[in-house]
Amino acid sequence: QLQLVESGGRLVQPGGSLRLFCSASGSTLDYYAIGWFRQAPGKEREGVACISSDGRTTNYADSVKGRFTISRDNAANTVTLLMNSLKPEDTAVYYCAAEPAAGSWNSLVDYDHTTWGQGTQVTVSS
Repeated sequence: QLQLVESGGRLVQPGGSLRLFCSASGSTLDYYAIGWFRQAPGKEREGVACISSDGRTTNYADSVKGRFTISRDNAANTVTLLMNSLKPEDTAVYYCAAEPAAGSWNSLVDYDHTTWGQGTQVTVSS
């Protein structure tokens, strides 16, 4: 059974960069589309970035486009979210989620994904 663990979250200053990792166990990620989501206190969970199982298709929320990059290394069973030019409004708990899907399918919608990690806290503050 697929299990996901996020890591890399920490306190970072505005304008800084951070790399989050989504590591999988129990199954290979080869056939899963992956999404990164975040939830700030008092706000609804929102999709941030997603990538297809073949790695050829990505999508980003408008709020992070040009600043965040999602990538995957299926050999390492890991998906990475590189976050640059961080802003205080990026502060949230970040989750990765997986859904079995072939080809180019990917989604920024949370209920499209059935397996979730426990989350990692990202705080952007001076």
